[in-house]
Amino acid sequence: MGLFLSTFTNKVDKKGRVSVPATFRSVLSDQAFQGVIMYPSFVNECIEGCSMDRMEQISNSIDSLDPYSDERDAFAATILGGSIQLPFDSEGRIMLPTNLMMDASIEDKVVFVGKGQTFELWNPERFESYADKMRDLAKRQRSSLRLSPKKGDIS
Repeated sequence: MGLFLSTFTNKVDKKGRVSVPATFRSVLSDQAFQGVIMYPSFVNECIEGCSMDRMEQISNSIDSLDPYSDERDAFAATILGGSIQLPFDSEGRIMLPTNLMMDASIEDKVVFVGKGQTFELWNPERFESYADKMRDLAKRQRSSLRLSPKKGDIS
């Protein structure tokens, strides 16, 4: 599977439809469900998105927790219970549900932000502020980022 990379700003029409960037759609093209999984972020003021394969990984991680724990219940209710399958239309658009748009303060424009295995949808002004903070943090913490060796590389 490919990675969600780059940042794109797209218009949202009056019905809540937005075109998913072509590079994001190509990452999702090999899955049986032709669309995206979206859910409210519990980390940032945005909407998170991923493939069905990634959602299955998240579900498996949740299932590995104690089945009667508060943590398992919290993750299941928040992520799985809050997720929505949004199919692509013939033009590569999805229809954003009103509740997700309201939670993320998205109106007429949305910023798609690739984050590897996942991506986020942001209100443009909120994203600008967030991006500035994250850029500063990345600069301060740059020495902590290490590349993992490739398969077959000798360490």
